[in-house]
Amino acid sequence: MSETSRKPAVRSPCVGVCVLDEHDLCTACCRSGLEIADWGGMSDDEKRAVWALIRRREQGERGI
Repeated sequence: MSETSRKPAVRSPCVGVCVLDEHDLCTACCRSGLEIADWGGMSDDEKRAVWALIRRREQGERGI
């Protein structure tokens, strides 16, 4: 695979304000405590899946 055909790295949603609420979700980035802890070891596909969950949580979905 050439350098130009690689997908860009998945950026972290972290904004440096880690405060978990009563549902174990960060009030700043909407990730769970486990998602935050595991982020560094996740594949890009796993990170994209977390981003999809973040978007749903930002839209008000709970329990995901």
